[in-house]
Amino acid sequence: MFSNFRFDKIPDLLAYNPDDPLIFSTTLFMFLFFFFLILYNAFGKNKNFRIGLLIIFSLYFYYKAAGIYFLVLIVSAAANFYFGKWIAASENFSYKRLFLALALVLNLGLLGYFKYTNFVVQIINDISQGQIEPLAIFLPIGISFYTFKSLNYVFDIYLDTLKPTESFRDFSLYVFFFPNLLAGPIDRASAFLPQINNELSISKEDFGKAVMLISAGLIKKVIIADYISINFVDRIFDFPLRYTGIENLLAIYGYTLQIYCDFSGYSDMAIGIALFLGFKLMDNFNSPFKATSIADFWRRWHISLSKWLLDYLFRPVQIKFRNLRMLSNIIALFVTFLLCGLWHGAGWNFILWGVIHGFYMSVGILLQKPKNYIYTKLKIANTPFLKFFQILVTFHLVAFSFLVFKAYDFQGVLDVLSQIFTFFHGEVFAQFIEQMPVILVLMLIGYFFHFLPVKFESKVHKIISNIPMIGKAILLALVIWTAAQFKSADIQPFIYFQF
Repeated sequence: MFSNFRFDKIPDLLAYNPDDPLIFSTTLFMFLFFFFLILYNAFGKNKNFRIGLLIIFSLYFYYKAAGIYFLVLIVSAAANFYFGKWIAASENFSYKRLFLALALVLNLGLLGYFKYTNFVVQIINDISQGQIEPLAIFLPIGISFYTFKSLNYVFDIYLDTLKPTESFRDFSLYVFFFPNLLAGPIDRASAFLPQINNELSISKEDFGKAVMLISAGLIKKVIIADYISINFVDRIFDFPLRYTGIENLLAIYGYTLQIYCDFSGYSDMAIGIALFLGFKLMDNFNSPFKATSIADFWRRWHISLSKWLLDYLFRPVQIKFRNLRMLSNIIALFVTFLLCGLWHGAGWNFILWGVIHGFYMSVGILLQKPKNYIYTKLKIANTPFLKFFQILVTFHLVAFSFLVFKAYDFQGVLDVLSQIFTFFHGEVFAQFIEQMPVILVLMLIGYFFHFLPVKFESKVHKIISNIPMIGKAILLALVIWTAAQFKSADIQPFIYFQF
């Protein structure tokens, strides 16, 4: 069985490789996590050993994804720990503001250097027609996420809604915690830190939920998102003019489903893995395509980021312009979503994506009263017909924004739209069904399960929780085996790793 196994390759396998990060859907992660979990539970009653083991594994996990840049993670954690202490200890408000300003300079300075330096260089070159060479800067994976986690801690201490922890070990675990380190959820320190010193105890319901979430995450990521991306979506977006409008439209629907399954799949696995370790992370998605408005969409999509932006960006800006009444909301929305787009990536498409959502939200505010008046007059307020119409319109507004998000350049957006509106050829759909039945079935399955009632998930959770342990193991093994049949030869990183 092991005759062809090369033990001399183990050091290379475990060492950092930029093309081989340690992500949840890889065989190496599953193998390492299995043995880590055995050790973690064997010494579960020894709190110090358990926490120390978790910190070491988390650092190794990040090293495998970012190499030497794991030192940036450590420096960030140490600096923010002390900024939190100094802010809390300062009785002079001026000193509090000074330490907060220094924390912002450090965190946003690191984020800006690694993520936006070459974007600024590009802008300078475009404006001045210069030829400044871009710098050889490596973007540490997950820096946007752990920077926002750290700032959450510092902000809450400054706002006096959180007492700083006295333990650098505990704060390090909050920042390093590997399940949500690379792509969230951006958990709050106030919710995570109290869990660290709890006794390791996992209820039957939590264990069942963990199995359900990890299984769902693997299905979403490997079976749906990766498969439709490699075999359909990327082909269309690479050369939209080679395909008809119906194929381009289906690619938009496909990418909208892909990015949801990819990102929510990661969140599902992160929350499930955390449950195995005795930690509860916040939910990050709540059936976003069921949203009846763009505002409702952002209450359901990337919930941890939405709440972060609401608390630490939207409300402060809104308060600053509060004398302008409705205009203050619109200003705050545009500022928030402009920076939300920039947070997602150093590119004009991300900025435009943020501006589009700021525009959507602003129009929603301006039209709220007229819409309610019309709905009341037509006697369709709160009717199933109206809800269906709202969901349909909202979904297509979101799907269009994801076209901008995905497209490699603005010309790509125009090419896709041009094909849809001038070269649609709906009859090609029959050929699509014939030539790509698996793609169609996966897309239908993805959307079908997304739109099922919430009680369906509760029933599945209850069923899995009541299955004996051996049954849960078999279920998880079956999902892993099925995912392996769909898995491509190349690793497909999670989309949000680039942010």
